[in-house]
Amino acid sequence: MEVVYRCCCGIDVHKNLIVACLRKGGRQELREFGTMTGEIKALANWLTEAGCEMAAMESTGPYWKPLYNLFELLGLDTMIVNAAHMKAVPGRKTDSKDAEWIAELLQHGLLRASFVPSREQREMRELTRYRKSIIEERSRELNRLQKVLEGANIKLGSVVADIHSKSAQRLLERLAAGETMDNSEEISKLLHKSLLPKLDEIVAALDGIVTPLQRALLAQILDHIDDLDKRIKELDRMAEAYMAEFQPAIAEVCQMPGIAQRSAEVILAETGIDMSRFPSAAHLCSWAGVCPGNHQSAGKRYHGKTRKGNKTLKSMLVQCAKVASRVKGSYFAAQYQRIAARRGKNRATMAVAHSMLIAIYHVLKEGVPFHDLGADYYDGFRREHKIRSYLKRLQALGREPELSPTTV
Repeated sequence: MEVVYRCCCGIDVHKNLIVACLRKGGRQELREFGTMTGEIKALANWLTEAGCEMAAMESTGPYWKPLYNLFELLGLDTMIVNAAHMKAVPGRKTDSKDAEWIAELLQHGLLRASFVPSREQREMRELTRYRKSIIEERSRELNRLQKVLEGANIKLGSVVADIHSKSAQRLLERLAAGETMDNSEEISKLLHKSLLPKLDEIVAALDGIVTPLQRALLAQILDHIDDLDKRIKELDRMAEAYMAEFQPAIAEVCQMPGIAQRSAEVILAETGIDMSRFPSAAHLCSWAGVCPGNHQSAGKRYHGKTRKGNKTLKSMLVQCAKVASRVKGSYFAAQYQRIAARRGKNRATMAVAHSMLIAIYHVLKEGVPFHDLGADYYDGFRREHKIRSYLKRLQALGREPELSPTTV
């Protein structure tokens, strides 16, 4: 096979151990290093002195990041590779053989590098992903709150739409403090005016059996939710400050139905604003995992599952697609209704997410504003055929249509 790199290195990375195999011509050398910064610098110096042209390592959890950060600062060319793309022969699994196998594949150009964004964008990803995890934790805590209330015979969630609204929060704080909740006049003072018509139902819902331990649990959960709310607001502020250069692009992306400020921040933190790294919109959609997979055999095309892709980006696009599918008069809503009737809601949602990412690609790459094609976009295709089909359907239902001169 053709030799692409005269001198290269395959690295097997673990939490506390690094095994490096340096191949130079037909010779190879194995060395082991620790994972502290000083030991990684020693590895980098060894590779630099040997004239290493390229180093490759698996994308093993977060353990590749310390090496990549230092190699990036020192100017060493490094390739991060999907572990599924370089499985070694079964039954021969050791750390040294893994490093040798990576080095051999790299030397002959048989590895494909994964997309690794710049350090600034990686830090933005850490920020938005951490905020996402905090929001998810807040949702779990609200579910815990609901379980405690059900255990105490408090049915507030059956009457109030949001159990953590300001009115509900004031009621629960009084309940956790041990106050009795049977005075309608006192309860009405704690409610928003929109909830006053439900006053009798709320009083009945607050009639429960709350033990001292349950009151203490309520106080702890409410305090935790308040703390999470403060952290989310602080993370929102940090995201706006550190993504200041992204604000024009975020404003453009927010013109699309279903996408708001926070979701746009997550999407652009994952993709970046430089679309030149993706040759086409199809490449971006494949990387994100929102396009159909390929499954073809004997000249037949079978159903192909979507790729795994970028989990954070994919989940956010699906959430935005669900919102966009409910925006009346938009192209995405028409696309969703058209596909959901034939293929189901989940496939329709993924198709909308696919279309939204294609639109984002062109908005960012070409610098053009988003233009909604409208809900009647599909009506322009095979217009005469559709008119004849609807007329036949009316006749089948027993209704003879009155044809005008313009009817085809």
